[in-house]
Amino acid sequence: MPTVSDFERMLRGADLRVTRPRVAVLTAVHQRPHADTDSIIAAVREHLATVSHQAVYDVLRALTAAGLVRRIEPSGSVARYEARVGDNHHHVVCRSCGIIADVDCAVGETPCLTASNDQGFRIDEAEVVYWGLCPVCVAATSATAAATAAVEGG
Repeated sequence: MPTVSDFERMLRGADLRVTRPRVAVLTAVHQRPHADTDSIIAAVREHLATVSHQAVYDVLRALTAAGLVRRIEPSGSVARYEARVGDNHHHVVCRSCGIIADVDCAVGETPCLTASNDQGFRIDEAEVVYWGLCPVCVAATSATAAATAAVEGG
């Protein structure tokens, strides 16, 4: 986990002023991968009780534009933020509980996938989202199915 001085260096390196809200938001995003805005606001308010929603939104926008955080928005989900940037990784999302995990690029150079017809675009990134059930939800589904079978069989 980076330190406050690491966050300050990151901000300066991105030509952003070092402010307490920016450091607090960077800290929250690093501590809570794939957190939504409400979770980030709650984490920031643990250290800066008077920070406004708008201030956090503005900081997230600035950090995203500077490439210090990445904004993702899987279908049907609110925007989420992560500190893992610049490596063209992908995500897996649980259809049941909504948990999100990182998936490293499986094959090839950036972008991981080669478009069959790039329509003249110079592609520099591919976004892939895998969908399924996380291990916890698979276990819960299996337990529910087993309980239902026992009730129906008995």
